[in-house]
Amino acid sequence: MKIMIRRSPDAGLSIYVPKKDLEEPIVESEYETLWGGWIKAANGWVLDLPEMPSGTRLPITINAKKRGETGDDP
Repeated sequence: MKIMIRRSPDAGLSIYVPKKDLEEPIVESEYETLWGGWIKAANGWVLDLPEMPSGTRLPITINAKKRGETGDDP
């Protein structure tokens, strides 16, 4: 799914999903640099992010894979 990751002064890191017109703060991440691991949004979604250089600038639109609802949360 296409998502935008951005940083805002009040909310910190957040994701925006254009197809759903949904914006959620990122509440947890596997790696401090985000890339190549999973992130967890405030709504409970866990998304796998692609490998990217640690200095990748935000905002950025990427393809992320949503993990299933079968309890495979980290």
